[in-house]
Amino acid sequence: MVICYIGVGSNLGKRRKNIKLAVKLLEALKDTSILKKSKIIETLPCGGPVGQPDFFNAALKIRTNFSPHVLLKKLKKIENELGRVGGVRFGPRVIDLDILLYGDRCIRTKSLTVPHPRMFSRDFVIRPLIEVL
Repeated sequence: MVICYIGVGSNLGKRRKNIKLAVKLLEALKDTSILKKSKIIETLPCGGPVGQPDFFNAALKIRTNFSPHVLLKKLKKIENELGRVGGVRFGPRVIDLDILLYGDRCIRTKSLTVPHPRMFSRDFVIRPLIEVL
């Protein structure tokens, strides 16, 4: 099993509820357990279209047996289940689930980069992440 850190965000609909539902679906994944959850914080959007709603953000510390790419696939499935649809880059979304760290691995493929490439420049990622480290 490996320790991973997941970033969670939402700025459409019932933001807090969206995050709680995503956490619940993550908890239900076989071979995965949530070890620690940060507080949910409200933050301004970073990039993307002007005028989009503020985000709620959180971070999770999890333990999983999934490979990085299988975990990513599971996260995308949860996003789809909660109603996320494609749209403008950095635009509004019902839920956003990102792998921030996957053990001590550095991964750079077409579909996945870990550590998350923009996490160190984003306070809305670092603040919740520090809580669960």
